Amino acid sequence: MIREVFMPALSSTMTEGKIVSWVKSAGDKVEKGETVVVVESDKADMDVESFYEGYLAIIIVPAGEVAPVGAAIALVAETEAEIAAAQQQGGAAPSAAAAPAPSPAPVSAATSSAGLQQNVSRQNGRSVVSPRARKLAKEFKVDLNSIKGSGPNGRIVAEDVEAAAGKAQPAPVKQSVTVPAAPAPAPSAPSAPSAPAPAPAKPAPTPVPAVAVSGQRVPMNALQNAVVRNMEASLSVPSFRVGYTITTDKLDTLYKQIKSKGVTMTAMLAKAVAVTLQKHPLLNACYVESGIQHRADINVAVAVAMDGGGLITPVLQNADRLDIYSLSRTWKDLVDRARTKQLKPDEYSTGTFTLSNLGMYGVDKFDAILPPNQGSILAIGSSRQQVVANEEGLMGVKRQMQVNITCDHRIIYGADAASFLQDLAKLIETNPQSLTL
Repeated sequence: MIREVFMPALSSTMTEGKIVSWVKSAGDKVEKGETVVVVESDKADMDVESFYEGYLAIIIVPAGEVAPVGAAIALVAETEAEIAAAQQQGGAAPSAAAAPAPSPAPVSAATSSAGLQQNVSRQNGRSVVSPRARKLAKEFKVDLNSIKGSGPNGRIVAEDVEAAAGKAQPAPVKQSVTVPAAPAPAPSAPSAPSAPAPAPAKPAPTPVPAVAVSGQRVPMNALQNAVVRNMEASLSVPSFRVGYTITTDKLDTLYKQIKSKGVTMTAMLAKAVAVTLQKHPLLNACYVESGIQHRADINVAVAVAMDGGGLITPVLQNADRLDIYSLSRTWKDLVDRARTKQLKPDEYSTGTFTLSNLGMYGVDKFDAILPPNQGSILAIGSSRQQVVANEEGLMGVKRQMQVNITCDHRIIYGADAASFLQDLAKLIETNPQSLTL
């Protein structure tokens, strides 16, 4: 039996995927549950595993190319005898000598939504390797089994491979991706059994990211394209903005006291917002065609800029129920995996309220664009010392930050947003210690 393999839908918003790399080559044996291909969705790189046992007969979509969800990207043959038929079905001429196991010469690559399953953190006794680390290992000829991973849960990351590559011989730079299948020329002389000449003692090359040249048109990556789609969808939503000034002296003092315990300011702000949302469930809701969709959980998404362009919003699920220390640990783990594009879909697509904090850049205030399927997003500026007058007219210095909330005006009105900000300010200004309870 020949099975058609399709581009899987790795998230509810994914419309197309990019083949990052093929772990298997045409003609390779594929075991059930074995990783076959790494696919870049709109937010993350996913290891995709096979539901079937057989042979990867032909790759239809090669590494580096994009295919829409549901498009065939490869064919899997159940037996070796069916490989030639699968190659004909896939549009490739079978090898002249119908050998039981054809040499790997993939023209393209693919996998099926029905035939593949995603698994970000593979265990089952095998090393857990990030897609970039796997690619570098092939380039530098580094044995992954000899590396101890330094990433989350022992995951082997790119830095581990680069460190190991300092002791390994650098891989030659490949100048082309597709190599035409041609008969091997007769050797001019028998191969010598002696060991190859030692390579020059040069340090392993460090991959240099492509830099845009002035005047050059650079295509967007999948993450940037996803942001474009989301922002265009937001244009159709009637929204409004409300600003508020919050004094942060007590919050800053508390942060200094518990920072050494691993607490982050992001977690403190997310916790404060989540606790306030308990009193204002409408700000945690979203508009749907049939009315207002109220959420049972308070999941605070926080925008994170990604290297190479785009942004992602890791989600602190049930932020109102977690203590500040657990919340901080969760946030650190989410950010680490977001940077290496290893988040699961439910870790970046289940937010019910979003925070966008540019305060660390010294930004005073800004407006944020409403994300799809959410009713509100809060933009947070930096906390600065300001000269202010108290109720008695006496001047003093206080630390203050500007926040601006953007809301969907179809379900949330100005008074709703103002009341939420008022309660948020009250919590931060008078009783931030409650965030540690």
